Amino acid sequence: MNYRIEIIANQSVQEDITELLEQEIPEIEYTVVPTVHGRGKKSKKLGTTTWPEQNFLLFTYLTRENAQKAKAIISAVKNKFQGEGISFFAAEEADL
Repeated sequence: MNYRIEIIANQSVQEDITELLEQEIPEIEYTVVPTVHGRGKKSKKLGTTTWPEQNFLLFTYLTRENAQKAKAIISAVKNKFQGEGISFFAAEEADL
């Protein structure tokens, strides 16, 4: 079973996240949406004068084992960059 992984985070940590994912999961294939606006629990990231920061979105499909690796990577990045707004979502891919 594959899992769809979505990572939404501040653009300031994008390179850290992608480098770690590629290092720990060498076969990973992913798509990045470079500019994502929205509102989280603590702040808004709208790319405006009032709310200047912006997020990015990375999504990928991974095996259970690699999804667990990705979750651990995101936990480590969250610990290193506390307060940056990093979210990790995983859902089983449905068979159609």
